[in-house]
Amino acid sequence: MGGREATGFRAADAEIGGHVILAFEDFDAWYEEDERNVSHPRDPFHRIDFVHSSRQVRVERDGQVLAESSRPVLVFEPPLPVRYYLPAEDVRTDLLMPSDRRTRCAYKGEASYWSLPGFEDVAWFYPAPLREAGEIKDRIAFFDEHADITVDGRALERPVTPWSRR
Repeated sequence: MGGREATGFRAADAEIGGHVILAFEDFDAWYEEDERNVSHPRDPFHRIDFVHSSRQVRVERDGQVLAESSRPVLVFEPPLPVRYYLPAEDVRTDLLMPSDRRTRCAYKGEASYWSLPGFEDVAWFYPAPLREAGEIKDRIAFFDEHADITVDGRALERPVTPWSRR
């Protein structure tokens, strides 16, 4: 670690007493074999499914249509709501502005964001997803916490998640 110190401690729990708990953020990088972790170590029991669909998906914000597609990739990542990743050609990118925001997901990679005038980070995409998430490369997903999403003519309720505005 180049002379830096990292936080580590032994838990009081007897079941894991022989292990040391380390502060992930105190290290420059973590690896699983030869592959670098993005964001944090992956949970081997966490599952994400990518499913191609022909459902009709329409996205609106304040009555303005932002996207319409019958070629979504549905991403199932419990406990989150289903996310609809749409081909960029089916999204009104002329209405969106690139955002400076970047986030990292240990399962999908680094996300870039799109904003609307007066509304930041309403959608995101993965320009270079991790190998396992290649199905969503350059597809755009909208926060259904902040946009009105209709699937096969049925309006979805806005879910309450960590991304909901309070």
